[in-house]
Formats: sequence, structure tokens, C-alpha cells
Amino acid sequence: MRNEGRRLLPLLTQPLTGGRQSMTCKYRCADQCAQPTPNTSDNTYFGDVVADGASRRQVLLAGGLGLAAAAAAGTANMPSAGAANVQTEGANVLGFDPIVPTPADVDELRVPDGFEWKAISSWGDPIRAGAPKLDFENQTEAAQLEQVGYNADFVTVVPTGKHTAVLGFNNEYVNPELMWQSAADGEDLTDEQIRITMAAHGLTIVGLKRGNDKQFYRHDLSSPLNRRIHMGTEFTLTGAAAGHDLMKTSADPSGTVVLGTNNNCAGGLTPWGTILSGEENWHGYFAGAGAPAEMAEEIERYGIGDEGRFAWEKVDDRFSLAAEPNETHRFGYIVEVDPTDPTSTPVKHTALGRFKHEGGNTIIADNGKVVVYMGDDERYDYMYKFVSAGTYKEGDKKHNMSLLSEGDLYVAKFTGDGFEDGVCDGTGTWIPLVKDGKSAVEGMSVAEVLIFTRIAADKVGPTKMDRPEDVEPNPVNRKIYAALTNNSKRSPSEIDEANPRAENKHGHIIELTEAGGDHTAEEFTWMLVLIAGDPTDPTTYFAGYDKSRVAPISCPDNVAFDSVGNLWIATDGMPSGLGHCDGLYIMPVEGEDRGKLQQFLSVPAAAECCGPWIGADGTSVFIAVQHPGEADGASPAHPVSVFPYDDYRQPRPAVVEVKRKAGGPIIDTGVASGSAFGNAQARVGSLLG
Repeated sequence: MRNEGRRLLPLLTQPLTGGRQSMTCKYRCADQCAQPTPNTSDNTYFGDVVADGASRRQVLLAGGLGLAAAAAAGTANMPSAGAANVQTEGANVLGFDPIVPTPADVDELRVPDGFEWKAISSWGDPIRAGAPKLDFENQTEAAQLEQVGYNADFVTVVPTGKHTAVLGFNNEYVNPELMWQSAADGEDLTDEQIRITMAAHGLTIVGLKRGNDKQFYRHDLSSPLNRRIHMGTEFTLTGAAAGHDLMKTSADPSGTVVLGTNNNCAGGLTPWGTILSGEENWHGYFAGAGAPAEMAEEIERYGIGDEGRFAWEKVDDRFSLAAEPNETHRFGYIVEVDPTDPTSTPVKHTALGRFKHEGGNTIIADNGKVVVYMGDDERYDYMYKFVSAGTYKEGDKKHNMSLLSEGDLYVAKFTGDGFEDGVCDGTGTWIPLVKDGKSAVEGMSVAEVLIFTRIAADKVGPTKMDRPEDVEPNPVNRKIYAALTNNSKRSPSEIDEANPRAENKHGHIIELTEAGGDHTAEEFTWMLVLIAGDPTDPTTYFAGYDKSRVAPISCPDNVAFDSVGNLWIATDGMPSGLGHCDGLYIMPVEGEDRGKLQQFLSVPAAAECCGPWIGADGTSVFIAVQHPGEADGASPAHPVSVFPYDDYRQPRPAVVEVKRKAGGPIIDTGVASGSAFGNAQARVGSLLG
């Protein structure tokens, strides 16, 4: 593919290494890190779990993790020049030679030798025949509604035939300073530009086709499945909170119908073929100034500021808490969309709780109940799971789409067992918030628990975590893997066995095993399989694997699995963590190569790698390249990135497909492809049946 080489413009006000770019903080999460921590409860911090089991001076010998060094926080916070020189001898055990880390200022998408990539769906592409093409300086709301949305995140590809599929992906947020030259500073948008930003949020669903499995997919502009989900799309609320007085607004006195979804981050594919999408940093779209006094507690706990970060309240007063205080109660849920039925009405499932959902990922328990794992992506917030009241029925989509409307909601509490065994591990409990249709939280009704889930969880004593993001079941070993991206605010006094580093700049991954292999169980065991960073840093750990033979990694964000259960990890924060571009990694979690982390690709300058998805036939890997060129001082006139390197010569977020040049499976699994390919939720056989 086209190679644009290295580009770093002198106009940047901040280098691409060091701290997070301020544009990222502003537009993605409304500068949440600069605000007071919303969780002020006295609940145990994950870092304290470790300290409960052993002295902080003990040394975690496996992998060389010195806890005292971790508490000091010094070595974990600086990029290392040696990180790029870590050796990966014998790393082609999976059939490819891993790439080395890419410097953060290089505007290039890199894949291993013998592979190639193509952007198959980019911001502004028409979604159907006759839709307008993107015109940077003459964009309109009407045009954007017929075009691919901005900043792709979660990606899924659902086969509809041997060489046809439907592509669905989230459009999390926008970068106004990169969308128009006239909005280079991202401020003072016109009303029309504000409406365009609203139209660019949500989800994009498009049909795909290809000639054979050696070819890249391409848009099928004539597909009847092509569809945009945006801020004007009607959603139905389900669950016990639907219709509650706290959900009623002047536009919807029933409290059951909502327009739009926003800040959709990660997600999953259900066993019945629908998309689950998490509404994450929705709090930043609401203006809290002038809100009723009785909302003070929830405003603080959910981090709602005085102004919305995109000024939506200027054109739609439902985003002003002073004008419509209950509208905010209608965001912050898991959304379900049927990508194969363009006439279907998407739903918001209140039974799964309201918080900053990174995503939702499902597995069918042995008793037939559907279990959904979720993370609340905030420093010091919690991990959750939902267990359906009903059971899954193979082939009955209508029935199965009702399963997430009623069930039990739990929040996780972790306990460490000490460092004497040489690993960070322990036991845990799922504490009920809603059980058998009744509230398990004193003084709160079921509806109140579901609307104010953070406040409810604070009351029952769960463990505060380091930004729990993707929490996904592995379809092969059926264990749960949770990516905890980072927490630079954690102090040395707050470390524990499950969060073992102060100022945890690089993050870690937890492997969780439900008691007796029963995903409906209320007890589990856990261990850390990855403590990220430069492998030469003594505070890192790679499941006990030789650290001289692994790749450096920082800020694990999204995960996926292939046909043999290898863990694929996408990162968000490598430039500030280690001075490298973000990328996609693969790590076996079973056998003698457990912990052998290798880098598969890197994304362009100032971009994030999102939504990894392994194609159903094993011949493709899909990712989203989000916010390419999102850097302080960047603008359409002076871009830091021009990905995807087409005639626009401007950065456009896109979904990318990666394939072998010669065709065939992406990795050498030693087994027939297709047996369990796809994300943790994918059951391709039933989708094709």
C-alpha cells in the first residue's frame, strides 16, 4: 500500500510523545482527567487488594516485578529508548514476523512483511448510491446523514454469504478542528456545524462484497442494509427503568422513546447476530449549568460539567439540564442494533445499568442464560456483569433480543491472596445490585439502581479499578479478559494486587475464571496476565514469559480473540506512554508461548487503534484507525496525518482490513479456520445458518 513516510510538522504546540494531546482529552472525554475524581467512596481500590496480602516491600519474582519499584512510580513513567530494541527471536511461531515499534511522529500504517491493508470505509464516504461525496468546506447536516460517520471505534463484520457481509461500527466522537478549516481551533462552531457533529455520531452500517477471499471487501452501495444510526434515530428503552418518572421528558412523556446515541465506544456481537454498543463519555454532551439542586449528587458522580463540549445545547435544549433535566438519564446504556434489518428500531437496555460503558460482551452460560461483561471506563470505577432471566433459544432472534431486558446485575469485588506465590492473583465476588427482579441496594428501587448505577454500586463495596475498558469472554478457554488502560492518579498508598503500580501509566490485563466454569456464578478467581510497559522496566510482567522476547506495549484498550483463543490487544496511549504509535498486538494465553506478546501492526501518527475484529474465515483482520492526526496545533491546512492517503490529503478516520498478499489465514493456528473465529461474541455458524 501507499507509504507516506515520516511527517512531523513544526507548527505543533506539543510533540507527539510525552503527555496526552489536549485535543484528545477535550473531545473524547471532556477533560475528565483534569476534573475531580467522580468516585469519592471509601470502597477498596484495586491497588490496595495487593497490599492486603503482603508488604509493599515484597518482590513479585515472576517477571521481575518489584513492588517497591512500582510504588516509586519513576521507572514506569518515562519512555525508554531501549523499548524498540527488545528482541523477538522465534516470534514467527504464528506465521508472521512481528513489526518493531513505530516512532510516534511517523504517519504510516505498518503491517508485517507479506501483508497489505486497505481502508474500506472512511469518514464521509457515501453509504448508498446517490449519496453526496464529502466536501470539506461545504459539508451539510443532510450530507453527513448519508455518509459514513466520524471516528470509528468498535468494528464487527457479520457474514451474510460466502463473499458478502455487513460491516457495523461505532462513530464515537468528532474532531471539529480537523473537519473544517473555519473551525481550526474547534471553538465557535456555527449552528449548522454543530448539527453536522451530531449527524457524525452514532453507528454506520454498510453492506460489503468481494470477489473471493483473497480480495479486500468493498462497499456495496446498492445494499439494502446500508444505514446510519445518529442523533435523530429513534430508540426504544427496555427494562425496569423504562417509563419511570425519571425517564420522562417534555418530548417523551412516556419515558420509553429516545432520540439518538452518542460517544459509542466499544461493543460486541451477540450470539443472535446483533450489535451491542456502549455509550461511554455521554456526560460531556450535557450542560449542567442551572440544573435542579436535587441533581447535585448525580452530576458530581457522573462528572457532568457546566457546558457541553460540542455546544449541542445551543441547537437542542434537551442537552441542557436546566431545560430538560431528565434527558441525561436516557444516555449511558448498552445499545442493541440489528445490522441485518434496516427497518428495525434499536434499543437501549436499562437492565444493564447506566454508567460510562466501554462496551458489552456476551457469552452463553451452560444453563442457557446470557451473560454480559462490562467495564465503566473511568479511573477508580467498577467492573460489572449481567445475567439474563431468560435463556437463549438457537435460531429465535425475536426471543433472544428480549433477553437483555430483564436479569440480574452485579458489580465486582476483588481480593488478593498475597505475593508469596509470585503472581498478582486472588479471588473475587460478584455483588448483586439487582437480583431476581428486586433491588439489592438498600433505599433504592430497581429503576433507581439502573438509572444511578454508580451511586448504587458505591453502596455495596466493590473494588475501584484502573479504567476497566473492554471486558470480553474468550470463546475457546471461556475465561474473561479485562483491559485496564491506565490510572496515572493512583498514589503509592493505593496499590493492591489487582492494581499493583502507583501512577499506572501503562495499564494491565486481568484474566478472570468464573467458579466451576459457570458464568452465572457469584465467585471467581483472577490473575494479571499482562502488566504493560517497556519490558526492560522491572515493573512489567508478561504472564511469566521471557521479557527479552516480547514487544513493548502501553495502554491496552480493546481485545479480541482468534480461532485458537489467542488474545489480540489494541492500544490507546502508546505515544504518551512509550513514544510509539498505537498498534495491534497478539499474545497466546495458553501453552508454552503464554505471554509471548508480538506486535502485528501500528497505526499512523496521533491515531488510536480501535475495535480489532478477526474475520469469520480467518483471512482478514479489521481495525478502526481513530482520530488520525489528532494533535495540538494540527489543522486541515497543517495536518499531522493524511491517512488514509487518498486524494483528500486530509486525515479521515477509517475502518481498515488487513490481509496476506498471497491470501490465506492471517495466522498459522494449526487448525482449520472458521471454528471459533471472530470476536468473543461471534458465533458465525448460527449467523450464516
